[in-house]
Amino acid sequence: MFNHIVLGIDGSAHSGKATEVTAELAKAIGSEVLVLHVLERIAASKGAPATDLEMPRDAVSLAEEAAARLQKDGIKAAGKVVTAPSGRVAPEILAAAEEFNADLIVVGTRGLSDFSGLLLGSVSHKLIQHASCPVLVVR
Repeated sequence: MFNHIVLGIDGSAHSGKATEVTAELAKAIGSEVLVLHVLERIAASKGAPATDLEMPRDAVSLAEEAAARLQKDGIKAAGKVVTAPSGRVAPEILAAAEEFNADLIVVGTRGLSDFSGLLLGSVSHKLIQHASCPVLVVR
């Protein structure tokens, strides 16, 4: 049923929980997992270059370490980092899920209320609203 899973991570404790849930699920049903981290860039003022919110090598390490964690359990997994303007994380996850032919997207959440999530532009809320496949949000 879930042959291809996209796991969206950001290095938080919540994405760590999502990684553990994905590991259990993928191992049980033999899924292939794409571990995706979106490196956000802040648009700069006139004439200045855009700024990454984290170091690109840290982003790559984060994705590779999560993929290695899954591989340790015998799961076919690969890490991938994409760069996007700040606020465009959800569309990048959706694009990667489409490209990977994902049957499921898994992400962690901080557990904001629906109202707070809508005000803050929660990635998980956007994924639930726009994904063409099921989305598992892990608390």
